[in-house]
Amino acid sequence: MAPDNRSPSRRPMAPDFTSPSRRLADFLAGLTGRVEDRLLHRAGDALVDTLGCMIQGAAQPWSQAAIAHALANGGGGSAFVIGADNCASSYTTPAMAAFANGSSAHAFELDDVHEEAISHPGAVVVPAAMALAEDREATNLDLLEAILIGYEAMGRAGIAVGPAAHMLAGFHPTSMSGVFGSAAAAGRLLGFDGQTMNHAFGLAVSLASGTMEFASSGGMAKRIHAGRAAEAGLLAASLAARGVEGADDGLAGRYGFCRVFGVEPQLDRLTDELGSRWMIDEITVKPYAACSDIHPLIQATAELQAEHRIDPAQIVQIEAECPTKAATQNDMDGTVSVMAAQYSAPFNIAAALLADPCDPATYRPERIGDPALAELQAKVAPLQPAPEFDRTYAWKMGGRVRITTARGKVFERTVHGQKGSMHDPLSRPELDAKFERLVGGLAPAGTADDIRQALHDRHQPAGGW
Repeated sequence: MAPDNRSPSRRPMAPDFTSPSRRLADFLAGLTGRVEDRLLHRAGDALVDTLGCMIQGAAQPWSQAAIAHALANGGGGSAFVIGADNCASSYTTPAMAAFANGSSAHAFELDDVHEEAISHPGAVVVPAAMALAEDREATNLDLLEAILIGYEAMGRAGIAVGPAAHMLAGFHPTSMSGVFGSAAAAGRLLGFDGQTMNHAFGLAVSLASGTMEFASSGGMAKRIHAGRAAEAGLLAASLAARGVEGADDGLAGRYGFCRVFGVEPQLDRLTDELGSRWMIDEITVKPYAACSDIHPLIQATAELQAEHRIDPAQIVQIEAECPTKAATQNDMDGTVSVMAAQYSAPFNIAAALLADPCDPATYRPERIGDPALAELQAKVAPLQPAPEFDRTYAWKMGGRVRITTARGKVFERTVHGQKGSMHDPLSRPELDAKFERLVGGLAPAGTADDIRQALHDRHQPAGGW
């Protein structure tokens, strides 16, 4: 046979048999020391916002139960648990601290959202990264890179599983895809190469859990979903670090995460545009303590009220159009519980007319029982799905509110790409104002900016802000 004299550049490319999970793991592991400063600033903003949510959420009764569990079962450790000041020790293991702080971060519907993945990465990734960084005496750079990498892993798992169908099938995306975000953040702090990171993914798929039943029959389970995902991801990474091997294609394999839990998976999205599209660039910071799917309806109502000063007593009917998902899962009586109030579109529309959805106090038990809120909520007609909002769900949220008064006046407003989303981001002063509003007297004024300034010294030990 004649020798092959073709130049290497003209020879056919060898087929790439690397699994999608491994390609993602290799990319993430290769980011160490190579993340651009713009993205590190994004990670710092995510840390500050999530920390504010943790501090505010730690006082909730479900958070206090999670904190007590973590301190009782974690043994000794060096990871701080926020809101545990009345205990003999406020420190526990990284996994238990991640569980407690993640539960606090997700405690009151204030934590950030990746809209397209329909998940809350901050409440999973930031507590996991903070706990392990503290335990390992990592630097600010290590912490910020871990957060960025965790957001990337969680977001890509979330969009690849086919998030809308995934959620409508009954899975809670935050707790399902969250394990990959926590595992990836931990992998960065543990110095994983691509192979070990992929083992962590292959183990994490067996730990993914969480359903949407809370949206149907209530309870407090949702409040711990982010914490459980944060804890489980650290478990997966810890086992991988000790040599336990996971499946090679835990995300996209025949029985991998996306195929088993996805009704309409889009596997190419695990690796499409790696390095040019960043999940952390697409984050919504929530101005309201409510499900983000109904934020356009809240904003539309609040803008109508601010502009026209509508007398609630004169309202005879309120109509609302929204994506099918919101019409299916957010049309409920919001006066029966705090969870229901935060998920109910009718309640939040009423609250935007009578109260302040930016104020977490609007959703306290004593407030949601206000007869005036119940009366106005009852004037909201059944939510109507709108094709125009389905077409952009969940990458760009939309909603329309139409208010009719007794005098026949009709006020209408459409919001497509709500305040706080990547389409209309909060400014730095607005981000800091949210933080100050959440922490109240629990932290000195200017704390948010102080943390950001401290993070600028990338080589200083993380924490201690």
